[in-house]
Amino acid sequence: MGMTDRIAMTRPTNLTSLRSEWAPDITREILAGTVVALALIPEAIAFSLIAGVDPKVGLYASFCIAVVTAFAGGRPAMISAATGAMALVMVSLVKEHGLGYLFAATLLTGLLQICAGALRLGNLMRFVSRSVVTGFVNALAILIFLAQMPELIGQGTTVYLMTAIGLGLIYGLPYLTKAVPSPLVTIVLLTVAAIALGLPIHRVGDMGALPTELPGFALPQVPVTLETLRIILPYALTLTMVGLLESLMTAAILDEMTDTGSNKNRECAGQGLANIASGLFGGMAGCAMIGQSVINVSSGGRGRLSTLWAGAFLLFLIVVLGPYVAQIPMAALVAVMIMVSINTFQWKSVATLLTHPKSSSVVMLGTVAVVVATHDLAKGVVFGVVLSGLFFAHKVTRVFAVASERTGQTRTYRVTGHIFFATAEAFHSAFDFREDDLTGLVIDLSAAQFWDLTAVNALDRVVLKFRHHGVPVTLVGMNAATASVVERLATHDKPGAALASGH
Repeated sequence: MGMTDRIAMTRPTNLTSLRSEWAPDITREILAGTVVALALIPEAIAFSLIAGVDPKVGLYASFCIAVVTAFAGGRPAMISAATGAMALVMVSLVKEHGLGYLFAATLLTGLLQICAGALRLGNLMRFVSRSVVTGFVNALAILIFLAQMPELIGQGTTVYLMTAIGLGLIYGLPYLTKAVPSPLVTIVLLTVAAIALGLPIHRVGDMGALPTELPGFALPQVPVTLETLRIILPYALTLTMVGLLESLMTAAILDEMTDTGSNKNRECAGQGLANIASGLFGGMAGCAMIGQSVINVSSGGRGRLSTLWAGAFLLFLIVVLGPYVAQIPMAALVAVMIMVSINTFQWKSVATLLTHPKSSSVVMLGTVAVVVATHDLAKGVVFGVVLSGLFFAHKVTRVFAVASERTGQTRTYRVTGHIFFATAEAFHSAFDFREDDLTGLVIDLSAAQFWDLTAVNALDRVVLKFRHHGVPVTLVGMNAATASVVERLATHDKPGAALASGH
């Protein structure tokens, strides 16, 4: 096969792969990104107010982060922007030190996230159990729903009616046509109705003034000193952890929703590049948004184009079409976000509470409880991971056992199960050191696995204690993994080839 033939065969494959990643359906990508851009505006403004900064800081951040992650992120169709969880971390920094230090902390956050990607910390997602992910999703759905209540409760019959009509359109229109995302139709129709009827209801423009100019490049106006680093480092570390945790969890959820994979380590680095861009163009730190990501996927977004368009169109909306965007009724966006909360919640997890193992249900409910109580997703996930680890350790200890039998003056102990920090003391306690008439002792490890230093230390204590009483000890049956750990960590002696082979 000639070079021309190989190029002809490779080029269509590359183009197909590129299109699959960027825009499987260009029309759907654009429409989905449009819905996201409209829904991003009030959230970005709200998160700016939470952080104590001008609305343009959150809006510029959402533009920069969405555009950069469209190219650099590890998950197509995922939406990253300014978020509430990140905004909460910034409150005291802005209040005590000012906006310049916020931009500096955002830049440092980006650098730390790039380092996390280089260190492949995205692989740590494998230690997050399914129960924790489900709890995270359910808690976030509850928080999204509760966040809409101030715009709904006590706002009058008109708002209730418009929200109900909005939900009716969102869920009813797909039965007639799926050519256009129903949330987009809902926003447009309710905005036209609100303007035409002159309804006295809360609108996007009431949340804060929209910027009228493009973001400009500028370095943070802070002294480049160790004192500045001392101030911003604690905030940057927290922002890094919260941002990566939310982004990686959101990526895992979208992986399942779309039956596709994602590159978690690339996502870490992509989030870092996005935050650096945000800090240099007057924005705050951000991360992935599960609510907006679900809107995007539910509206048909599957490629990177929907994320890119969401960011670019957001800037166009606020700078060029600001007066029109300001007229969007909050009731329309409340309806969209209620739809997001309903679609995000894992309803099957409620039905399986009694059929799944109790430990899994406790982990899921515990994660939900901590997140909802603290409004801190990071604390909930850490709690769930720790709880999962404790339950796992408990399960492993239940299959651990030591049996023994005596033949003449030789006793044989047969160890079954995993020996690690949680079972090491039980392993040590299983031996009887009071038999002073033994002439030999055999420890059969053919059905055992040693995992860590604590386990090997327990083995050392057993061997040395018997030897102290004048009883020679023989270890047999070690598998290759156990032999490797014992050879590296044991101090009673070096097992050698004979022990490794079980002789």
